[in-house]
Amino acid sequence: MASLVDRHTGFVAALREAGLPVSVAEGLDAVRAMQAVDLLDRGALRAAYAATVVKRPQHRTTFDTLFDLWFPAAVGDGAGAVKDDGRPVRTLGADGHPVPTALDPEVQRRRDELLELFLSGDDPGLRQFARTAVAEYGRTPGQESWFSSGVLRALSPETLMAALLNAVLNGQERGGMAERVARRTFRDRIARFEELVASEVRRRIAEDTGVERTARLAVRPPLERLDFSSANRADLAALRREVYPLARKLASKLVQKQRHGKRGRLDFRRTVRASLASGGVPLTTHYRPRRPHKPELVVLCDASDSVSAFAHFTLLLTFALREQFSKVRAFAFIDATDEITKYFAPGADVTDAMTRMAAEADLVWITGRSNYGHAIKVFDDRYRDAITPKTSLLILGDARSNYGELSLPILRSMVDRARHAYWLNPEPRRLWDTGDSAASGYGDLVPMFECRNLTQLAAFIEELA
Repeated sequence: MASLVDRHTGFVAALREAGLPVSVAEGLDAVRAMQAVDLLDRGALRAAYAATVVKRPQHRTTFDTLFDLWFPAAVGDGAGAVKDDGRPVRTLGADGHPVPTALDPEVQRRRDELLELFLSGDDPGLRQFARTAVAEYGRTPGQESWFSSGVLRALSPETLMAALLNAVLNGQERGGMAERVARRTFRDRIARFEELVASEVRRRIAEDTGVERTARLAVRPPLERLDFSSANRADLAALRREVYPLARKLASKLVQKQRHGKRGRLDFRRTVRASLASGGVPLTTHYRPRRPHKPELVVLCDASDSVSAFAHFTLLLTFALREQFSKVRAFAFIDATDEITKYFAPGADVTDAMTRMAAEADLVWITGRSNYGHAIKVFDDRYRDAITPKTSLLILGDARSNYGELSLPILRSMVDRARHAYWLNPEPRRLWDTGDSAASGYGDLVPMFECRNLTQLAAFIEELA
């Protein structure tokens, strides 16, 4: 029981460290759920935990990865596919060296087994096969760790596609619906096998180096806590889908704020008309609705290498919010400033637009290193008319100016002309004012918010609204 308690507390702690919001009450709910299932039924145990601690579908992959580490399906080899001395089975040639996998009859036999499993769709059998394959091919002689690449290189599951299609189509015409369905099915089964191999490799590494360390290395943070600076192209596509709900949330809050704002001017005609029902006494007064304010938006974005991933995302946000503003103008800078609105037309691929911007926009003055002071000065000289009393100014950058000038008086005049001004800084707050950071100097003029992930962006939107 003590071991189970330790497993539970360690698992819940790993979920929290990975970014899943698991409260103390939910951890206790999981314990109560465990009392209602057979603890020897691993599937039931997984379902009990998932029902009590997983709140969003996006968190399920992280949950499953950590569950497999903390509650593994097997301990040790778990496959009976190794010799008594613990070394992987290998076919040896006459010289005593391992036979190349392409010529190894044992590998060919394993590939035939894998082909049959793909055809049958036997998931438990595929799981057991993956366990055996990792025991045989997951660690080459002389290596201390385990790798998925050795297994996938030896068995090459993706090269079985042609044989799989031949087996199920039975001479049917190629290129039709039957082939497309079969190809999709087998592609999913191959991906499932690769996933099982990766899971088994993680389990073995966890046994060798410790579950906690493996969990930290194996699990990426959930999307809402993913640092913008580490986002890849696929992450940006997922982030793009998440931005639009945030934009709609901002829009609803702005409408609510207007609804609860000060009343408009007195509607004298409606008030007099309503007073006729009460003998000319104006018991009810009516007011004209306030004209909603739809401001313009100006985005001033640091496009230097240090914040390039952050710039990708914030430009996504900018154009997700374009319907809330009568005009959106975007500007980028490194040590000079140029307007980049034309590169980010609605529906454009932001990654491609950033590439085009880097090639065509005039962002470099002398060194090509961040110089906030000169960039602000260039913006004020060239685009002074972009900021009006209707303008909301949004500055995006880490406030690191390589110890150059800051142009604080010019920035102050820009803020004074704007209706609102905000600064999103992708650096952790603890790093502000370290080295060449001028966060406090700029923060005294423009409210500055730490914004490194979707969670912090949502908090900024709450503050903005």
